[in-house]
Amino acid sequence: MNFVAKPHEARSFPVLEGKVVLVTGAGSGIGKAGAMAMARHGALVVVTDLDADKAASVVAELETQGLKATSAGLDVTNDEAVFAEINRVVSKYGRLDVLHSHAGYQIEGNLEDVPVDGMDMSWRLNVRSHFVAARSAVGHMRNQGGGSIIITSSNSGVQYDREMIAYATTKHAVVAMTRQMAADYAKHNVRFNALCPGFIDTPFNAGFEKQMGGREKLEGYVSQTIPMGRWGTTEEMADAILFLASDMSTFMTGHALVIDGGECI
Repeated sequence: MNFVAKPHEARSFPVLEGKVVLVTGAGSGIGKAGAMAMARHGALVVVTDLDADKAASVVAELETQGLKATSAGLDVTNDEAVFAEINRVVSKYGRLDVLHSHAGYQIEGNLEDVPVDGMDMSWRLNVRSHFVAARSAVGHMRNQGGGSIIITSSNSGVQYDREMIAYATTKHAVVAMTRQMAADYAKHNVRFNALCPGFIDTPFNAGFEKQMGGREKLEGYVSQTIPMGRWGTTEEMADAILFLASDMSTFMTGHALVIDGGECI
């Protein structure tokens, strides 16, 4: 069963003209869609991903549209590499206006199912990596007079999923961390907001698909449980990212922006 959103129409005004953006986990899915949307709206986007070839492919796609972007392979679990990449961007372009720390990890299972190393990896990618990326960027943003840091959580960060203990726990934690950072840095005009997607039809849903017993059952959940009765699209998520990155949200910080078709109601 397929669920189709209304056709997406890209905005034409350059709401990020002259801004420098870095996105992690941007080789596919939501990260890619957000990176491409920001480039289309005037930003110079640094596309990073664990898979350097995927990151380069996104840039090649943008360049065919005459848009500005560069790419780099980046393992967000490597603290030194994250710190060095953000410093490199600031050194080369003179600033960093937006960080979308998007990379994450999902493992299904309850308390007895999830191995300790699965919880460790969930914490490392879903919380710690965002801490390191934000810590590497915030000083630059403070010194330049402001910036926007977007951290991907999930609607699992505002509700509880059955038999997804590692995912739900870490996604709640990153919402709390984002709000704490927002409170600490609002006076410096550095905004922190958490992006909380629901079911967006990307390969990242593999854990939920396995936990629910296959694609057909996951499709059934989406159609029957989500009030809007369909998947979200990466383009719809890109609109939210563009909002959080730009001056359209200058009085918003510490917010968990839930976009899930009403699932968490």
